[in-house]
Amino acid sequence: MGVRGSRTGRPIMALLDLLGRRWALRVLWELRGAPANFRELRERCDDVSPTVLNDRLRELREAGILEWSEDGGYDLTEHGRTLRRALEPMQAWAEAWARRS
Repeated sequence: MGVRGSRTGRPIMALLDLLGRRWALRVLWELRGAPANFRELRERCDDVSPTVLNDRLRELREAGILEWSEDGGYDLTEHGRTLRRALEPMQAWAEAWARRS
């Protein structure tokens, strides 16, 4: 996967570039519990524009993080599930950070 603004191709930079795109993390977050079809994802993501959601879904599928599920929706791949688990400590940190005030 290409990295915007970088010629090194470092995997961490490619991942951060992908996850830093509008709505990418939100899509991953909303798929943490169960697969969802396009309409459900759009509603879960506060009615993100269909164009942006389609772009994120395509990029995340191309990256091997999402796949089309047998139930007719989008789901995390095994790589997507390991990414979600890798982000869990960040979630715990964010909750503690939010409580600080």
